[in-house]
Amino acid sequence: MSTEHGKLFVVATPIGNLDDISPRAGRVLARAKVIAAEDTRHSARLLQHLGVSTELIACHEHNERAVIEKLIARLLRGEDVALISDAGTPLLNDPGYLLVGQAHAHGIEVVAVPGPCAITAALSICGLPVNRFAFEGFLPERKAARLAQLQQLAREARTLVFFETPHRIEAALQDLVTAFGLERRATIAREMTKRFETVRRDTLGGLLAWIHADAEQHQGEFVIVVEGAAAAPDPDDQELQFMLGTLLKHLSVKDAAAVAAELTGRNRNELYALALKLKQQGE
Repeated sequence: MSTEHGKLFVVATPIGNLDDISPRAGRVLARAKVIAAEDTRHSARLLQHLGVSTELIACHEHNERAVIEKLIARLLRGEDVALISDAGTPLLNDPGYLLVGQAHAHGIEVVAVPGPCAITAALSICGLPVNRFAFEGFLPERKAARLAQLQQLAREARTLVFFETPHRIEAALQDLVTAFGLERRATIAREMTKRFETVRRDTLGGLLAWIHADAEQHQGEFVIVVEGAAAAPDPDDQELQFMLGTLLKHLSVKDAAAVAAELTGRNRNELYALALKLKQQGE
């Protein structure tokens, strides 16, 4: 019997298109002694596609604590274990962190086999700033809790990423509008890498109207990427005041604020308040 520990491989799998599996991921899954999968029935289809016959065992949120001891024992005996989720990169809104934590605690090497991830895929195509972002997972099911969480995030400057389900997508967008306003920019990525993949970038108000008008867009898996809150305009910012002052000579307060928002990327409502103040001071 080998005295060396096995390795725990954390393997990213496709989020839809099976061709997105990497050659390395395929080799790791084939060579592992056992694969811990979130849903063995779902993962069996992937293994069949790859021609892999490695043993599959279930490791999900309801049994993770119970199976950890068995998996750690196998790793300590020198067997390699692969951890996969139903789709994408494990542990990102999926079970597995308890197993990974215990592997580290037992001195077992944990190896990432990177690949598809719905979060980074949506960020890459959203057309919004992604140098800083915060992943919030699924919003609460209950409206009151959902609104409370969104209101806490209303002034968050980082781009926000949410997952959402078909039966809650319209309600979630309505609450996003309530908390963040109609004009906040956002992108919906639906069914990424699958046959009916749809990506739409608009304001939250525009996205809500689109979803409401087209029942077919209620189907599938959703990632919502929302632009972070713009910094409040500094009333003492002379360049901004000059810009608004110039615009106000030719435009209404509303239109001046809209143009300034487009040019600077700042919040339209806050620019409107500043433009109104400048207008009143000039009268």
